[in-house]
Amino acid sequence: MLDRAGSLERLGIEHPIVQAPMAGGASTPALAAAVSEAGGLGFLAAGYKSAAAVREEITQTRGLTSRPFGVNVFMPAVDAVDGSAVRAYWKHLLPEAERLGVGPGSPPGDRTDDWDAKIEDLLADPPPVVSFTFGCPDLGTVSEFQVQGTFVIVTVTTQDEALSAATAGADALCVQGVEAGGHQGSFVNDTAGTPLRELLAAVRTITTVPLIAAGGLGTGEYIAEVIELGADAAQLGTAFLRCPESGAHPVHKAALADPRYTRTSPTRAFTGRPARSLVNRFVEEHGEQAPAAYPDVHYLTSPLRRSAAEHGDPDAMSLWAGTSFRLAVDAPAAEIVATLVEGVQRA
Repeated sequence: MLDRAGSLERLGIEHPIVQAPMAGGASTPALAAAVSEAGGLGFLAAGYKSAAAVREEITQTRGLTSRPFGVNVFMPAVDAVDGSAVRAYWKHLLPEAERLGVGPGSPPGDRTDDWDAKIEDLLADPPPVVSFTFGCPDLGTVSEFQVQGTFVIVTVTTQDEALSAATAGADALCVQGVEAGGHQGSFVNDTAGTPLRELLAAVRTITTVPLIAAGGLGTGEYIAEVIELGADAAQLGTAFLRCPESGAHPVHKAALADPRYTRTSPTRAFTGRPARSLVNRFVEEHGEQAPAAYPDVHYLTSPLRRSAAEHGDPDAMSLWAGTSFRLAVDAPAAEIVATLVEGVQRA
């Protein structure tokens, strides 16, 4: 067992509740600030944004709260991509694109998601917390942030990933179970996933680093349960999707409460990486054909998803949602935090 004493207490948050960073627009400065103001830890999502856009959101969030908040950064894509498989999926999607009145997008020339510029900018003026998804930065990068006083979190989905992140010096690990909505934050692009409670128990056996449990935690009672199992805090994303501060598209928000959608499933259909979504027509018709090619497939399908949203068509959108999506309510973020805290206290 790695002997790294640490605690979330130095973050200065009142409640063991972390708002998940949700790339694609759902995580806004207003949402992050509202959760932090309510005593939790709000998060911005840097994925798919330029370094300048992320800096602007940091500035906006600082204008809304003086409390700690975090910024999540995607690690550069390292998995090999089969160009022929991407082209085949492009052809497969042509009828869908024609129906939506757009053409499929093009794979990015740069697959790093502006990594170098983001790290340089964040180190120059860091937020209180920085987290990483799809991998773990090296010991030097982690240390640079820590020297600045920044708390570093790494998302892990296996025991081996947890060991690597703890060895690299992470202050805390976000232990993400397969129940989580959106992307699995695995270091490699595979379909493996482990139920949260099983994964949490496994990770707790190999490290004393503080753990933040994530995946399907829609109530305070669920939060209390994972804390009893060894977590120091819980991270929730879907629970905040329907609140007014969320930047999720109105069609997405409505779908979470729509009785037509009864289940979720991990799918590569939208991005080329396993990501849990409500099962809609797009998932059913295209999921099996989608290659393991991230972020290429993300950019390929972006125009289609954008057009579907503009036309109010939830069956062609990426409706990210965790397994507890039916518990998400349309209420202010502060009210959601308060309800969760009450549930923890009751449990």
